[in-house]
Amino acid sequence: MSSPVLITGGAQRIGLALAQHLIAEHVPVIVTYRTRHESIDTLEAAGAICLPADIRTDEDIAQLVSRVQQHCTSLRAIVHNASSWDCEELNADWATLFDNMMRIHAKLPYLLNLGLVDFLEAHDGIADIIHITDYVVEKGSPKHIAYAASKAALDNMTRSFSARFAPKIKVNAIAPSLIIFNEHDTPDYKAKTLKKSLMGIEPGCQEVINSIELILNSRYITGRSIPVDGGRHLK
Repeated sequence: MSSPVLITGGAQRIGLALAQHLIAEHVPVIVTYRTRHESIDTLEAAGAICLPADIRTDEDIAQLVSRVQQHCTSLRAIVHNASSWDCEELNADWATLFDNMMRIHAKLPYLLNLGLVDFLEAHDGIADIIHITDYVVEKGSPKHIAYAASKAALDNMTRSFSARFAPKIKVNAIAPSLIIFNEHDTPDYKAKTLKKSLMGIEPGCQEVINSIELILNSRYITGRSIPVDGGRHLK
C-alpha cells in the first residue's frame, strides 16, 4: 500500500467521516478502532485496512505500531482522532480516569509519532501529523478536568514534534468545539450548546475535514492549532 493515511478512532463520527472522504478521493487508509461497529465492515469493503486497537498497556501500543508497519512501507499522514470524552462525575476512581485520559489523548499519539516517524519520513514528499485536540484546551473544563488536561498535553506536543520532525514532517492540531451531536442528546442540551458559539449551528464533520485538507495541501503550516469553534471563544 502506497503512503496511506493512518486514522486512529476511525469507526464513528469524525474519524469515520474522514476515512470515507479519503477513500472517495482514492487515498489509501488505515483505520484503528476500539469497538467493531458495522462501519468497519463497510470501510473494509471499500478497501480500508482496519486494525483493532486495545491500548490499555504500553505493549498494546507497541503491537499496534508493529501491525501498522506490516501494512505499508511509508505513511502520508497520521490523524490522531481517537478520543474518550469522560468526566469526573461518572468516575469515582479519579486516578484511573486521569491515567486513561492521558493514555488515549497523549501517550498513544506520543508513542505512535515516535514509533512511526521513519514511515512518515519515507513518504515521497512532506508528510503530516495532525492532532485532534479540543476547544477546552484554551479555557479548561470544570466538568471534564482530566480530559481537558490530556488534550492540552496533546496540543503542547504539537509544537514539540513540529520542531523535532521539521522539515520532512509537518505537525499541526485542530481544536474543535461542537461538531456533531450524539444520538442521545436532548433538545434542551442541543439548544443550550448551540448558544455557546457565535455561529449557533451544528456544523458537521465536513468542517474538520476541510481543516485537515488545508493542512495536507499546505507545504508551510506547521506547529499550529486551527480552531474550529464557530467563534465560541468570543461568547
